[in-house]
Amino acid sequence: MSLPHAILTALLEKPSSGLELTRRFDRSIGFFWSATHQQIYRELGRLEREGLVRASGPGAGRGQRKEYEVLPDGRAELARWTGLAQDPKPVRDPLLLRLRAAAVLGLDGLEEELARHRALHRAQLAEYLEIERRDFPPEAAAGENRLQHLVLRGGIQLESFWLAWLDEALEEAGSGAGGGPEGGE
Repeated sequence: MSLPHAILTALLEKPSSGLELTRRFDRSIGFFWSATHQQIYRELGRLEREGLVRASGPGAGRGQRKEYEVLPDGRAELARWTGLAQDPKPVRDPLLLRLRAAAVLGLDGLEEELARHRALHRAQLAEYLEIERRDFPPEAAAGENRLQHLVLRGGIQLESFWLAWLDEALEEAGSGAGGGPEGGE
């Protein structure tokens, strides 16, 4: 149920055409809630049918630009959803499962994969730090975007965690740890 709420959030930040929304999604919300362009367009249609958003502009026909804006019922739905209680989701990462399997089977080939993941997390951290430098300068720290900055800082801390954990995993892999059934629970 979160994709429609991600779209409502993005449209409240700035009314947009479907194309603009998918581009903005790729550069911001998509870092922590991914969706394909097809999913976004499908959801926009559903939100419009439900009376939560409205398309305006000359784009009455297919392929023409329509700009979407959130209607009062859409704002109310987002406010309702924002206030709901929700438990944290468990981590579900195939790399962690593969490392668990390696504890039983041995590490053949996994060390390279750990190093590849480390490079990917390092690149993501660099991207987040660049966004922070560009969009959240220290002089604007107490500004209206402080909650958006908080989300970005969460991403920075998560990538930092993964880098530290992958360093530890690579160190363990290099020492031959976890190479057999004695790995235990």
